[in-house]
Amino acid sequence: MKFIKQTGLFLAAAMITFACSKPGDTVETTDAQEVAEGEGATLSLDPASTSIAWRGYKPAGQHFGKIPATTGTLTVQGSEITGGSFTFDITGLKIEDLEDGSEDYGKLWGHLQSADFFDAANYPTATFEITDVEPFAAGDMVADQEQFETDNTPKAASELSPENPTHWISGNLTMRGTTKNIKFPAAVTVENGAVIAKAGFNIDRTAWGLSYGDEANAVDKAKDQFIYNTVSLQLDVTAN
Repeated sequence: MKFIKQTGLFLAAAMITFACSKPGDTVETTDAQEVAEGEGATLSLDPASTSIAWRGYKPAGQHFGKIPATTGTLTVQGSEITGGSFTFDITGLKIEDLEDGSEDYGKLWGHLQSADFFDAANYPTATFEITDVEPFAAGDMVADQEQFETDNTPKAASELSPENPTHWISGNLTMRGTTKNIKFPAAVTVENGAVIAKAGFNIDRTAWGLSYGDEANAVDKAKDQFIYNTVSLQLDVTAN
């Protein structure tokens, strides 16, 4: 099977080792890499079955929801993904822990759309473009690193990862006008003319300029007056 030739680090080492099962690690983030020009059949994204689930954390609580996909394609040769790109609608972001239409929902949705976070007026979409795909080899593991512990410490990377990953996927994630390359484990199934890919991982939101409440600026974390920089993402993609 043909794999994409490595152009750099996607989310960015072929093997990642365990670090004592400590909570919270984010994927390794590097500069943008060359996008893969995949060979093979091109499949269209199924927006109804594709989304990014997000979860943000602060010591006093959590918020979570989904960001819908709008367009996208995957290129497949045989049983291997060789390329692809997806577009997600930031303005269509949903909050699932609050009642839609409530005052609290409106306040949080507006804040997330504002320049404090996504700046959706200027950057209404986010994109992901595949730069590399590698097999998830026997012995590969997902790293967990320590974070400041509260009642709402972010989920560990190993907890978010699919139970039986098949590949490492690397790609350029663009949000708020900033592009960074990330690499994460995914469980990919190619059969009957369709591709289903599932992944879960953490990112450091500040790498894309979403710096409101940056925990690095907290004078006294014991006062719980910060938002964790770690955001958990779970990607569910179907193309056919």
